[in-house]
This record gives sequence, structure tokens and C-alpha cells, in this order.
Amino acid sequence: MRRILDKPIPLLVLGESGVGKEVFARACHDSGPRRGKPFVAINCAAIPESLIEAELFGYAPGAYTGAQRGGSPGRIREAEGGTLFLDEIGHMPLLLQTRLLRVLQERKVVPLGGAPVAVDFALMSATHRPLAQAVADGSFRGDLYYRINGFSVHLPPLRERTDFAALAAAIVREAAGTPCPIAPDLLAAFQRYAWPGNLRQLTSALHTACALREPHETCIGWQHLADDLRLALQEPAQPPQAAGMLKELSRHALHAALRDTGGNVSAAARRLGISRQTIYRHLRSEG
Repeated sequence: MRRILDKPIPLLVLGESGVGKEVFARACHDSGPRRGKPFVAINCAAIPESLIEAELFGYAPGAYTGAQRGGSPGRIREAEGGTLFLDEIGHMPLLLQTRLLRVLQERKVVPLGGAPVAVDFALMSATHRPLAQAVADGSFRGDLYYRINGFSVHLPPLRERTDFAALAAAIVREAAGTPCPIAPDLLAAFQRYAWPGNLRQLTSALHTACALREPHETCIGWQHLADDLRLALQEPAQPPQAAGMLKELSRHALHAALRDTGGNVSAAARRLGISRQTIYRHLRSEG
């Protein structure tokens, strides 16, 4: 990563929700030539679609009803000289994708109701969405995808990391202010668990455990966990191969029912003994 940070190569960080994409991007910024300059992070999925244009590109004074009297530079211009990090860029509306592409091509921002302004920033983007598939189905612009994907890196989910013990120890040290071991049986349960929330979930769990630990206690144990996590950790783990087989069998049963009922979702749901919403959810998850 350090080899490209001093070059005009956009970085695309991929990975499941909660794996630490923004943390990784900020670490890259702090390791590169633009450290000390602004690092502006924008969650494209969190800004209402009606406001995202003004939020990103800014606006001139009086550009629209309710605008600030002095206007706004916009988040892109706030990143001047530093790094612009667009998190969950896969959720950016198509209209805004077009405007962002123009900014990246011309290196100029046009605020609402204003004149073009030159900008200088390094671009980093992140998404948990498979953008190549989004390009294929028309929900993400292909030219923008190739513009932001100068170099891509995939962060593994927590369940696939080989440094779990060291990672957990570092989180505890940060939360407690001092090293504090995790009970061996609890650490083993942690390492077997799938962690659907990834690093975000682990960090939250360990910060809570550190807060609940009494000063005289020498390690973090089961009693320091929230009830829901403790119960989840105590459930027998399902082998990955078995989970994959069950998922595949469910998919085949679903499609067979839809085929046999001529695509009638209600009839297929009755045949399978599930709700229509469950069928729709499964179909959406298949893309």
C-alpha cells in the first residue's frame, strides 16, 4: 500500500461490514505524504438522497431555500490537500455517480448555484457490495468503477483472520489502558465464533467486558459478556461445510417451489411453509 500512496492511484477497499475499512483507509492516509492534512470520511449510505449533492459538492449563498446564508464548501472541498474517503460508495445514487465522475476527471467541483472550483485530494473508497456485479446489473456506472478502482484491497472477515488473539489483546489493552488477559476457554470460544459484526462487534464486546471487570479481577471472563453474546458463544458451532450445504439445499428447494408454481410466490410460500417475505429476502440476497 505504501508504494502507491505517493502516486495518483485511487484506492478501493473491499470487505464485509465491520471489518475496519475506514480504519484501514485512515491508516493509509497517516502513512502517506498527505498525513497531517484533512482526512474527510463520508458515508454515502447515511446521507439522505435529497441532501447528498449539497453535502458533497457544496452550494453558493442563496442557492436554495433553507441554505446557509454564507453557503457551504461541501465535504469534497474540505478534503483539499488531504484524502477523501467515500465509504459505502456502492450505495451512491446514479445521478450523483455522474457528478462525482466529472469531479474526478476534471478535478473541479461545481457547487450548487456556484462556479467551478479546483480541488486536490487523494481518493479512497470502500464498499461491502460487489461492484462488478452492480455494474453488470446497471446500478453502478462502469466508468466510475474503473476510475475509483486504481488499486483494490480486500480485508478479510474476522472469522478468517489468523491474528485473532493478538488483535483481541490489542483491543483490550486500548480499552482497559493496560494489558489484561482473556480467560483461555473464553478466548477459544471467541475464535470459534463467526462474528457476523466482524471487528466492530468484537470491539464493542471487549470494551463492554473491560467496563464490567472489577478492579481486583485479573482477567476477562464469561461473566463480563453481555447475555446475548454469551448465549451465542455457547451454541454449538456448525461446520462451514454443513452450513454451505444447508444454504444450497434451501436455495434449490426455493427455486423448485417457484418453478412448480409458475412463479407464484404465495403458492410457493404455502408449499414450503414459510412467509412470502422470507422468499423475497432470499431472492434479494441472491442479487
